[in-house]
Amino acid sequence: MTTQTRGGDGGTSGTGVRETVTAAVRGLALALITLPGAILCLVLSVVSIALVPIGVGIVTTPWVLSGVRLFADWRRVLAAEWAGVRIPSAYRPLPKGANPWARTFGMLRDPATWRDLRWLPVDMTAGFVTALLPAVLLFYPLEGLALAAGLWRVFPDGYWYAFIPVTGQASALGAGALAVVFLLLFRLLPVPFLRAHFRLTRAVLTSGQGELAERVRVLTETRRDAVDTSAAELRRIERDLHDGAQARLVAMGMDLGTIEALLDKDPARARQLLAQARQSSVDALAELRDLVRGIHPPVLAERGLGDAVRALALRMPVPTEVEVELPGRAEAPVESAAYFAVSEALTNAVKHSGADRIWIDLHHVNDGDGGDGGAGMLRISVTDNGRGGAAIGTGSGLAGVERRLGTFDGVLAVSSPSGGPTMVTMEIPCELS
Repeated sequence: MTTQTRGGDGGTSGTGVRETVTAAVRGLALALITLPGAILCLVLSVVSIALVPIGVGIVTTPWVLSGVRLFADWRRVLAAEWAGVRIPSAYRPLPKGANPWARTFGMLRDPATWRDLRWLPVDMTAGFVTALLPAVLLFYPLEGLALAAGLWRVFPDGYWYAFIPVTGQASALGAGALAVVFLLLFRLLPVPFLRAHFRLTRAVLTSGQGELAERVRVLTETRRDAVDTSAAELRRIERDLHDGAQARLVAMGMDLGTIEALLDKDPARARQLLAQARQSSVDALAELRDLVRGIHPPVLAERGLGDAVRALALRMPVPTEVEVELPGRAEAPVESAAYFAVSEALTNAVKHSGADRIWIDLHHVNDGDGGDGGAGMLRISVTDNGRGGAAIGTGSGLAGVERRLGTFDGVLAVSSPSGGPTMVTMEIPCELS
């Protein structure tokens, strides 16, 4: 197992050539997926909803709208990873075991569903353009330079480069000069264009009117879940103490009483019981330490989240790489929630994914870096190269992680296509001390 720490000097500010080219390539890939994906989702959604009155849509609509949600959630993950733009997901939960009728109308009554459907036309038009512009600024100047180098001779009837009609070498040199201007713009604009694409996505997908009511509803649910979780945790601690350390201490007390009675009559038996009592005290102390570590690991309290996650990675049976960029420490409850969320994600990866390698990335984005407004953001991603297929609410423990993060207004996103890889991304609003 290896752990690596990334320092703060190489932060992704988006000003270097590498970041600019990366933004252009990402924008091109995004544009190639955005247009067909948005058209397919919109057409299937409209057809499926139109077929609801004759009954066919009752069966197909939940599947189609679930696909639209996956498409939107995938964009939310990319927005956080590529541009530092946080787009909250606020879908209303559906009852477990609901029939197709209840699922269909439960989704159609959800305002987030109609925000998704309004977003699809925007994504295939303005979203497509803003995603494609970075790549255009990369490739279009090459065309102008090629015209200046003599390519204009291939077009005997003339050729338009932007607003310049290229009919001879002089005008071709003018096209080359304009291409140089485009190259200068390419040095400055691809990263802002890509961020503008995701901010446009956030503007449409984020709830407007009624946002406060929805936020209150979500926070009420997460607070209730937090109370239930705390009560369950107290019951677990009480049970572990009663069945473990307490039972050993009671048995040790009985052994000491027997030893006291046997000291004069049977010293050999007394010495044997004394050794047994000593071992019981060692076992009880080990159980108490394990219990304390499960409540709040000492390394987390003493050295912070980064070192605690590194220590967690060293105990993994799968090679795990850790990259940390945390210039300070978050509040203790936030660190605890993040630690146990990472622990659960790692447990899922080891138990269910069949992965042979895991990567963990922890970093904090402040107001200036995130471009997202509000307080800073703790971002954690756990990636494995396993078989994929992970989802929230399928018995994987991710639903509990989502509830734990929701207590701090955090979000959880899972990208896990069949065949892998799986990326679990967690975000918690917080400031570092």
